[in-house]
Amino acid sequence: MNIRKGALFLSACGLALAAPVPDKKAPTFSKDVAPIVQQHCQSCHRPGEAAPFSLLNYQSARPWASSIKEAVQTRKMPPWFADPHYGKFSNNRTLEQRDVDTIVAWVNAGAPEGNPKDLPKPVAFVDGWNIGTPDLAVTMPAKFEIPAAGTVDYQYILVPLHLTEDKWVQAAEVRPGNRALVHHVIAYIRPPGSNWMKSAEPGVPYIPKKGEGGSGDFLVGYAPGLPPDSLPDGQAKLLQAGSDIVLQLHYTANGKAGSDQTTIGVKYSKVPVKERVYTIAAQNNKFVIPPGDPNYEVRSSFEFGAETRVTALIPHMHLRGKDFLFKATYPTGESEVLLNVPHYDFSWQLAYKPEKDIVMPKGSKLECVAHYDNSPNNPANPDPTKEVRYGDQSWEEMMFGFFDVAIDANKDLRSILPPRKPAPQPAVLEE
Repeated sequence: MNIRKGALFLSACGLALAAPVPDKKAPTFSKDVAPIVQQHCQSCHRPGEAAPFSLLNYQSARPWASSIKEAVQTRKMPPWFADPHYGKFSNNRTLEQRDVDTIVAWVNAGAPEGNPKDLPKPVAFVDGWNIGTPDLAVTMPAKFEIPAAGTVDYQYILVPLHLTEDKWVQAAEVRPGNRALVHHVIAYIRPPGSNWMKSAEPGVPYIPKKGEGGSGDFLVGYAPGLPPDSLPDGQAKLLQAGSDIVLQLHYTANGKAGSDQTTIGVKYSKVPVKERVYTIAAQNNKFVIPPGDPNYEVRSSFEFGAETRVTALIPHMHLRGKDFLFKATYPTGESEVLLNVPHYDFSWQLAYKPEKDIVMPKGSKLECVAHYDNSPNNPANPDPTKEVRYGDQSWEEMMFGFFDVAIDANKDLRSILPPRKPAPQPAVLEE
């Protein structure tokens, strides 16, 4: 239950409740509420994580009781934006109605603690990590200073790994050094022999020159609401011997200068890897959103040249993003909606993982349809009087339908392309 977005709202509402005499049959925190927050909330609501307060115990949760009640009743928390009419997702954060009812009844009864002996066994979190203790942790060699005001260009930092053998990464996590100033981080894998960033000095912030293209495989990213990447047994991303990590960092000034020194952690697969996972995208960067337009449409698509399994869907837009839809169109002409996000929220960059992999036969298309609200009715709109084009900064726009694919570990990405078509660029999550 990551309540980062609602911190101000929660602060305003988190007043101590009047304490009526609790009903003996009323839910208690120890017996009834603690198991719910343990399962759905504590990964974020604990010291050192993104949420603004802890829910590890009754003493820390009690002052926020009324706010928690309203957040779960209105379905603001936990954040989840998929239309339930389309697709089923293994990482669905939505609370069951019985859990909502339990929390509401607990608060209405005065938020009693109950008997501490009824508490569930605490989750054994690893301090500083959600993936557990990493096998390899890579930290920026030096702190990057962020000014109090102004636009900060995307920074790229090359970090050599000095790997002497191939490694398969099953889980990866970004730990920002300063969450207040880090908007997003992407860790790319630069394979051995690549000329990308060839002019960059290891460990020194670098801004690629115009026309200095290139990229690498997407390893893991950080953005508000985006969880660490953890794959099932038998699936992993490849770190070849001699590979480097390239960090793409997007900082946003907030009126107070500060510094950041971000860390990336990875865990290697402990079982044989059968499938290699890639993150790619159906994208469109050729659009112009007119001033004041409340419902501007942008489309993109990706065609599969071989049968492929899609394992995750990640829509991405900026502040004018309104809704986003993924649709599969099969060679038979049939189509189905895989994911519909009717109310896109830039503050929460969520990944949606289907309960069952989506099989895309050869010749299938993954189609994306996005709408943008550039009108004055959009409270997040930086300036409804301006036309909007593709760009890195948050006041510009993007249209990416990111998706993960799992293919035979002995094949590369070109194997899923139609004949005579160039390889897609690995995903670039820029905001």
